[in-house]
Amino acid sequence: MAVTRLVTLNDAGTLSRLLTGNRDYLAPWSPLQSDAYFTEEGQRAVLERDLAVHQTGGMLPLAILGAGGALCGRINLNTVVRGAFQSASVGYWVSESQRGRGLASAALAEAITIAFTELRLHRLEAATLLHNTPSQRVLARNGFRPFAVAERYLKIAGDWQDHILFQLFNHE
Repeated sequence: MAVTRLVTLNDAGTLSRLLTGNRDYLAPWSPLQSDAYFTEEGQRAVLERDLAVHQTGGMLPLAILGAGGALCGRINLNTVVRGAFQSASVGYWVSESQRGRGLASAALAEAITIAFTELRLHRLEAATLLHNTPSQRVLARNGFRPFAVAERYLKIAGDWQDHILFQLFNHE
């Protein structure tokens, strides 16, 4: 059974509730967001933007589905670059109530399949905070390998933080 699907504008309310309920849980791993981001209107704006970029081939915005098909997170193939690079970056989150159930690993496996078969990408990249071992395990289970440490790579939780960079190649 698939654990991902393309997001829709109808997901805005559910995402708003999930993000509000998981705000403290996700805060250490996320950029700072305004209060408006956590509203249904804020999530509708995010979804509109993501779906518009998807229409141009620049990203693949997916919902992660838990038991009974309930939305419980997001996984994106971001910044799809064509030409000689044929690459994208991966980002994901799952609600605290669903952690440890293998959903992030399964969603990443599905995203990899789409990236390498349908989108015909050559490479995927992901970045984790140095101490985000659960996310590093998700990546390793799916064949990603670390290749660098990037100092002050992303502004997470209000601070520029170092990240481990991971990559996975399409060997087909």
